[in-house]
Amino acid sequence: MTSPFKYLLLFLLIGSVIHSSNAQDRDCMLGLGGSAKETIIQVFQLNKEQIEKMDEWTAELKVTNKAYQDEITQLFDTHPQSKTEDLEALATKYKVLKDQILANTKEYDKRLLQLFNPKQYERYLELCAVANRRPFEIVPQTYSPNTPEE
Repeated sequence: MTSPFKYLLLFLLIGSVIHSSNAQDRDCMLGLGGSAKETIIQVFQLNKEQIEKMDEWTAELKVTNKAYQDEITQLFDTHPQSKTEDLEALATKYKVLKDQILANTKEYDKRLLQLFNPKQYERYLELCAVANRRPFEIVPQTYSPNTPEE
């Protein structure tokens, strides 16, 4: 296994554990918007166009998720927490916001996966299998001269 391959596998495992809210949620996430940008670029050998789109989407994702994070902060700062019922209501509201962040992140991962060529997508499937995660079923683009081959 190459070094970037190992790092991405580790990132996928950690990301899947962090993002997994229960045993049923075992999606194989790239973690677009996280700290593994260079690893994603190296492991999947992204071309210039793919990198530009990834950067654009990462910025969008950060803005959207920041809004959710701000809502979470406001929720914790303002929601009553003195009784058990208050805490249960807080937990329910928090879970809704956390699920929105997760759904948003998955959507952007899927966007990037749709830009993958078949070889890149095959590598993604291999990593997901090793990590024992469920890959997003995406139809990758057909090969064009601007898309890297391995």
